[in-house]
Amino acid sequence: MDLTSKQRAQLRGLANSIDTILHVGKDGLGDNLIKQADDALEARELIKGRVLENSMLTAREAAEALAQATRSEVVQVIGTKFVLYRQSHNKDKKDRIVLVKDKRG
Repeated sequence: MDLTSKQRAQLRGLANSIDTILHVGKDGLGDNLIKQADDALEARELIKGRVLENSMLTAREAAEALAQATRSEVVQVIGTKFVLYRQSHNKDKKDRIVLVKDKRG
């Protein structure tokens, strides 16, 4: 599922108010970090992560690798921070993030 620019803008706005919950350190992307990201995406749909200075990965590399491992979308990468989104299938409909529809589609 590719996000449109309007959807990305909407998710970026929502991401401003959330706390960073993932930290990629010198160990890189281990199984525990991927599981943590996967669980957080299922519970929250939108998560913010940060790549620490001692990591061998850039924020872009970490975000894209995590997105691939968790079947999520990279919303944005700024400096050492990144935001991932994946629609939850277990959350109640009222708690889900409703993405704006693309006018062209």
